Amino acid sequence: MTNARRLQIAIPWLVGVGLFAVWELACRVFEIPPFVLPRPSAVFATMYDYRGPLLEHSLHTLFTTIIGFVLAVAGGTAIGLAVGASSFVYVGLYPVLIAFNSIPKVALVPVIVIWFGIGTIPAVITACSIAFFPIAVNIATGLATIEPEMRDVLRSLGANRWEILTKVGLPRSTPYLFASLKIAITLSFIGSVISETVASNIGIGYLMLSASSRFEVPLVFAGLIIVGAMGIGMYAVCVVFERRMTRWAFRSQDLIS
Repeated sequence: MTNARRLQIAIPWLVGVGLFAVWELACRVFEIPPFVLPRPSAVFATMYDYRGPLLEHSLHTLFTTIIGFVLAVAGGTAIGLAVGASSFVYVGLYPVLIAFNSIPKVALVPVIVIWFGIGTIPAVITACSIAFFPIAVNIATGLATIEPEMRDVLRSLGANRWEILTKVGLPRSTPYLFASLKIAITLSFIGSVISETVASNIGIGYLMLSASSRFEVPLVFAGLIIVGAMGIGMYAVCVVFERRMTRWAFRSQDLIS
């Protein structure tokens, strides 16, 4: 491992530690009340004291987020392929997608609760609904980037529309897909937590809402830190898959590094 690679690995940790140190110092110097902004030391102590409930609620949030994310990948990929492959579908469906994405998803949660009740299903649906749009748009964009000259060459070689889509369009859109997955997984966490704060009796969102009603602010920040850590972890998983499946798209970067 080169020194540059070691530095790339160390920098995020150093930045994180520095931010927590500044946070701790500011709370002590300005004597900020714990119910306004608790010190990181108090937050981590609370995380240890409530490690059992935090683990239970965080695993439930992670489960609902992953299920919603998988459904968003399936639905977004199908819609993106349809929109990118047909101009008629693009004209008819794309405005509907934009309108649906413009609706605040927190406004949909009460409707979903009426249909399915409180619990896991609203969190899964909210995570899916908030994450599928960037996937669909990026796949459609990847298919749209096929040059007309390449299409003409492939048609002259006897390729039909389906072969152009599957053998050129899909590989061409793979980097766009993984770029959207890294965005979608973080949005899935947002959707799950939003739903858990409104219509659930389990999950990090529910735990944070209950803690805030009791003015247990360190526990609220503990939940926020855990959600952020899970988001970073799932983002890293997407990066690993991206590097393995789209290695060709990063050749120039590898040569530079």
